[in-house]
Amino acid sequence: MDDIKMEITIQSINELEEVVKALLNFSAGRKKIMFYGEIGAGKTTFIQNICKHLGVKEAVVSPTFSLVNEYTYHDESLQSEQYVHHLDLYRLKNEQEALDIGIEDYLYDDYYCFIEWAEIIEHWLPDDLVKIYINIFEDSGRTFTLEKNFKG
Repeated sequence: MDDIKMEITIQSINELEEVVKALLNFSAGRKKIMFYGEIGAGKTTFIQNICKHLGVKEAVVSPTFSLVNEYTYHDESLQSEQYVHHLDLYRLKNEQEALDIGIEDYLYDDYYCFIEWAEIIEHWLPDDLVKIYINIFEDSGRTFTLEKNFKG
């Protein structure tokens, strides 16, 4: 049986590429990934690194005000353009606002969906996803706790 939890500790941002590789291996094809951590923990920075690894060419920026950013990359194995949906739900006040932006479409399509501050939609999350908890220690150290199949 797959491990359902993994913990990775890094001392600097220069080690993020290794965390990205570990995440993509750990996720085993799961494309719905939720990010948790306090403000400044590095959620957006980590998502930028994942997108770079996937081959996204656009600038990856926080969707704090737009709520949703969409990026594309070329998937060699599928020989087609694929999408990455990057959502930041920090500013949402309630579940209805999540529905208003079409959250269900993002959660149940075939593309990558990275969501920061997913707490507000917790009970709508699909079973087949990965949660990442980022904890800060010292100035630049981070511990990444990855979990999958948490409902299943």
